[in-house]
Amino acid sequence: MKILGIDPGTAIVGWAIVEEIKGRVTPLAYGHISTSKDKRLSERLLEIAKDLTEIIRQHRPDEASVEELFFFKNVTTVMSVSQARGAILLTLETLRVRMFEYTPLQVKQSLTGYGRAEKKQVQMMVKNILKLDHIPKPDDTADALALALCHINSRKMNLTS
Repeated sequence: MKILGIDPGTAIVGWAIVEEIKGRVTPLAYGHISTSKDKRLSERLLEIAKDLTEIIRQHRPDEASVEELFFFKNVTTVMSVSQARGAILLTLETLRVRMFEYTPLQVKQSLTGYGRAEKKQVQMMVKNILKLDHIPKPDDTADALALALCHINSRKMNLTS
């Protein structure tokens, strides 16, 4: 089972492909999509959709795990991230990738056992679970890996219940 984890954003979209075979999880590829703040929002959204399409066509994930917007202090930020998230969801739907959504609290709970864990704790769990040499940068990439791992954990829970 190949899972695509996506951490939405306008400036940076984190993405990760992990594969689970017989209970062993392996990171296959991960990175981020960056867009220039000098471009119009519509151009940035198109760039995100095109780059994500290429990632999906190259890696052929079975399912995707996308961060659900939960709480933002800055209304301007939440609006642009919502639009980027819309472009991401539309791309996934267009390419017929089954998607699942998780809040940051659910991701933290899944990886650390504590829904209010610090970002650094989640990143260390990602590093340890995937046996990486270092925590992936930028944070958005580590978050995408965490989302993919959260979905794998969620699938296991749903299969056993």
